[in-house]
Amino acid sequence: MTNAVLLKYQQKWVADKSPLKVCEKGRRTGITWAEAADDVLIASSNKKAGGMNVYYFPQAKEDAIEYIESCGKWARAFNHVVSDIVEGDWEDELGMVLPVGDTDKFIKTYKVEFASGFRIVALSSAPSRARGKQGVFVIDEAAFHPNFSGVLKAVMASFLRGGLIRVISTHDGDQNPFNELINEIHSGKRTGTVHHYPFKLAIKQGMYKRICEVNDEEWTQEKEDAYVKKAYGLYGDDAAEELDAVPSQGEGTYLPRMLIEGIMNPSTKVIRVIRDNEFTYLPKHIREAEINDWCEEYLLPLLKKLDPRLKYWFGSDFARSGDVSSISPIQEKRDLHLHVPFIVEMRNMPHEQQLQILYYIVDRLPRFMSGAMDARGNGEYVAEAAAQKYGSTRIAEVKTTQEWYRINMPRLKAHHEDKTMDIPKDADVMADLRLIRKDKGVAKIPDDARAKGADGRLRHGDSAISIAMATFAVACMDVAPIEWEAVNDKSRWDEGNNESNWRHTPDHDDDYIDRSFGGGAV
Repeated sequence: MTNAVLLKYQQKWVADKSPLKVCEKGRRTGITWAEAADDVLIASSNKKAGGMNVYYFPQAKEDAIEYIESCGKWARAFNHVVSDIVEGDWEDELGMVLPVGDTDKFIKTYKVEFASGFRIVALSSAPSRARGKQGVFVIDEAAFHPNFSGVLKAVMASFLRGGLIRVISTHDGDQNPFNELINEIHSGKRTGTVHHYPFKLAIKQGMYKRICEVNDEEWTQEKEDAYVKKAYGLYGDDAAEELDAVPSQGEGTYLPRMLIEGIMNPSTKVIRVIRDNEFTYLPKHIREAEINDWCEEYLLPLLKKLDPRLKYWFGSDFARSGDVSSISPIQEKRDLHLHVPFIVEMRNMPHEQQLQILYYIVDRLPRFMSGAMDARGNGEYVAEAAAQKYGSTRIAEVKTTQEWYRINMPRLKAHHEDKTMDIPKDADVMADLRLIRKDKGVAKIPDDARAKGADGRLRHGDSAISIAMATFAVACMDVAPIEWEAVNDKSRWDEGNNESNWRHTPDHDDDYIDRSFGGGAV
């Protein structure tokens, strides 16, 4: 038996008081039910306690009826005084019935009124009906609204006077305005929070047990497994979108060539260093001396050109053999434009010398802020060593997950679209970025994706990942310049300290790995 009235993920949704919050969800996960509980508490409160009207925009009349009935049940459970559920016509503030089209047609409404003087009203979706209203606006199954963008635009004015907007929906393709809104929040174009509640997460946190409770049935693991299997069997090929909350994807690469060319800077370059297998087994002092000489010749002149007044971050992607290790420093100019002054690529370089090159760069970044490093596989050693040297508050040891890509790739794309970043003009960097594709609705580099580099060797999008890591570090690691502030003992990314510092609230148990750098989403 479950004890809490709301399940963990439902509690997280209700607890988020962001002015704009969005939920991408699997079917029948009970988010609208949880939202109804929160709406009743708001509408039943007096003005001093934050009470206000709630306006619910459903995709269909049946949804409106179900929502209002849920509100009535919650109100009675909370022992609040409410009127009977009323079906009627929508009236404006002057009490005049508002026609829609022909004068004999009206906006049908369903409402619950409270002793506080506030009410919860469900009405047909029309942007004009939202204008001039103030309160909480709930847009349900937003992906299926005929004019979701218009409704959202109409309710935005409510922010100016303390209004709240809640957008809830399953997905209907990755080109849908609902998914575009999510990408805008992920990329930082729009302020808000995104919650991601797939069907299996709901099951894991007790949804089927709750169903058994309501139906007075005994729960068993076997029955739950059969329930899940049946659900996925019913949806078939549509299960990813309908249950896993992953939008069906369009065809083609994630970043068109034109977008990439638009941010390429011919004045910056990629510095490459390759060593043969024999180099690995040379005495340590010889390896160190040789790489130091290389750094002095190729990196020092570039580092001396860096503006000492600006802030610097970096991103890196690790490879030991076969693929390329890539380091991308990045600076933030006074107009907030991000500039990658150079990229370093290493092929067949021993771990110690990769660290040697990294340290040489980072130690000379004028106002070093933080860096994000690929910590998968053998990359874990290099990332851990860097975190030990510079502090865990400054080095994100990233073990990329589906969630990490889902959150961070839209930000990278936004920089291309808005031309708020520039990168070296290089054919191999172009090829790396072109390898990013949608996988189950999430932009990433597929494991089997390869491109032939200018040297004839295969690449796996290595510099694309290091650039994405750099933009992640800029956006998500909030620290002071290292020359001004000692490293804190506790990282903002430590377990138990991530929700208050993220634009997105995690709710997957495996979203954060090690020091929590595996992803971030709700």
